[in-house]
Amino acid sequence: MVGLIALVVVLVLLGIAALWAAGVYNGLIRLRNLVQEAWRQIDVELTRRHDLIPNLVETVRAYAAHEAQALEAVVAARASAAAPGVPVPAQAVAEGALSSALGRLYAVAESYPALKANQNFLALQTELTETEDRVAAGRRFYNANVRELNTRIESFPSNLFARAFTVTRADYFEVVDAVARQVPAVRFDRPAAPAPAVVPPGYEPPAR
Repeated sequence: MVGLIALVVVLVLLGIAALWAAGVYNGLIRLRNLVQEAWRQIDVELTRRHDLIPNLVETVRAYAAHEAQALEAVVAARASAAAPGVPVPAQAVAEGALSSALGRLYAVAESYPALKANQNFLALQTELTETEDRVAAGRRFYNANVRELNTRIESFPSNLFARAFTVTRADYFEVVDAVARQVPAVRFDRPAAPAPAVVPPGYEPPAR
């Protein structure tokens, strides 16, 4: 009788352990799938962004064809960002470079009132802004899931299951705009002009 009870206890404990292990494994797979799904949503918006840019470039070219440097920079950055099979960190760098190139192109457009008033240019600019807003929202959701997945993978005992079932860390998608991160230049070649003296009302200098 005692042996039977001991066997039942062992079986119950094994069942509990199996359920716990399944829960840990399923949690890891759920997080991995969430990360992958979140990235697919970002990829859809990035593809839309890349598809809008050629029309934007041609619209600007019609009004400012001689602004070749700004136009070519956008075309080159777009080609790099739209390259297939790029890892997430490299994609983030390429998207940051594309954002910088677009920012310079928008600055060029400020010098052309007819271009700024062009309905096609305004529509494309609006669509790109809305797309970038959706990318930013998707990036926050993606990175939150990446953080949770990576924490699980690095924590005991779920790290043992991650290693056993080859569930690996995911990369964050962090776009950095190079222009926004530039440090302003400070010049020291000329001394600053002294501040003008403040003279109180009614003040008269002393007689010499």
